[in-house]
Amino acid sequence: MKRRKRNTSNLIERVIHPANLTIACKDVVRNKGAGGVDGMKVSELKDHLDQNRNQLVEQIMNEAYLPQPIRGKEIPKGGGKTRLLGIPTAIDRMLQQAVSRVVMMYYEIDFSTYSYGFRPERNTQQATGKALSYINSGYQHIVEIDLKEFFDRVDHTILLQLLYRKIKCKQTMCLIRRWLRAPLEKDGKLIKRRIGVPQGSPISPLLSNIILHELDSEMERLGLRFVRYADDFSIYCKTKAEAKKVGNTIYLFLRDKLKLPINKEKSGIRRPVNFQILGFGFVPIYRKGIKGKYQLVVTKKRWQSFKAKLKEETRKTNPKSFDERIKKIIEIQRGWINNFKYANIKTKLEELDGWLRNRLRYCIWHHWKKPDKKRRSLIRLGVEAGMAYAWSRSRMGGWAIAQSPILGTTITVERLQKRGYIPLASMYNQITSALPTKSNTLLAPPIFDSPWYKEPPSTRPVC
Repeated sequence: MKRRKRNTSNLIERVIHPANLTIACKDVVRNKGAGGVDGMKVSELKDHLDQNRNQLVEQIMNEAYLPQPIRGKEIPKGGGKTRLLGIPTAIDRMLQQAVSRVVMMYYEIDFSTYSYGFRPERNTQQATGKALSYINSGYQHIVEIDLKEFFDRVDHTILLQLLYRKIKCKQTMCLIRRWLRAPLEKDGKLIKRRIGVPQGSPISPLLSNIILHELDSEMERLGLRFVRYADDFSIYCKTKAEAKKVGNTIYLFLRDKLKLPINKEKSGIRRPVNFQILGFGFVPIYRKGIKGKYQLVVTKKRWQSFKAKLKEETRKTNPKSFDERIKKIIEIQRGWINNFKYANIKTKLEELDGWLRNRLRYCIWHHWKKPDKKRRSLIRLGVEAGMAYAWSRSRMGGWAIAQSPILGTTITVERLQKRGYIPLASMYNQITSALPTKSNTLLAPPIFDSPWYKEPPSTRPVC
């Protein structure tokens, strides 16, 4: 049965429909974020839309709407590197959200089953679970390909041609083209853009999926087993020879068809113990009767970032009340554990728990400030008066006192819990109570092997 093609010649009417614009406006306000080059805050967007809706719609219909320049902002990427983030104005973000909501319906039905990034009802756990199922089915030679600066290298001509195959609406195509070509404002200078999709705009995830759908289609045509999450993708093979052949084939497709370069340092053929995906690693299961099977662990980098967030919230100089700290800590804990709940993390969480409680004790000790208040507070907690006096005048550092028995036996876990603190291991048990029982063993995270990639000759691939 043939699928009936949907008419997209008047797509703009759905985009500018009052209900769609209102929902897009609410999405932008809810996501918050910084303002663009015009200085308008997202909190002012609703009032602006109410007052200028008719004028805005008329400009779009007449193809007279011109997007404002994108504000460029450098954000830390890790490893001392930075990433250039593009921040459109609040009005452009709203219109991009409105276009994305409508256009997504026409593409979502065609997107690959094995594409998990920036799509409704799909997440990192599903992508990781699929990778684990491939590995445990014997596909343990993994072609990992990292696209070099993908969002900065997207070819506008190829992307617009792909869009026009499905979107025949002149006004919608005009809007998207102008967003792609909008200049970038950095350090007070305007920079022309003839390539790339700015990271930070609401429409960039959809546009990236549209161009990489061509890659998905090619891999499906070749009958490959793969997982893709945005611009991160990996292919799973039975043998190393097959993996080399597949790696060169996909490299040539990316280079010749999509004009996308790969990062040679981060690309290669991996074994499961040398492979990481979306913050997860893989380690063998050491259990009698089980051979060649792997389980999930969390990578060292994700543990470090989690600890850094908790450390920032428990910094003694951070001007917050104890209740505010606890509320923010619980938000961080819940989000992180929900993301990595399928990995073996309980033992490591229990170790981190002791460190976090000492950080909280340190904050409390610092909050008491003066020696007399420290003495009175210790007495209220049940410490004998003479010992309380001695500890309140101690020359030990605050972090040393936080780890000492005087606070460990007074500011106990039970007292912290009465103030709202939830131990990491307890929260893990709550979240995973409906999941199968897991081993508490957390092994060392995997490391990367040397890359397989070599620059192929111009006439033929390496393998």
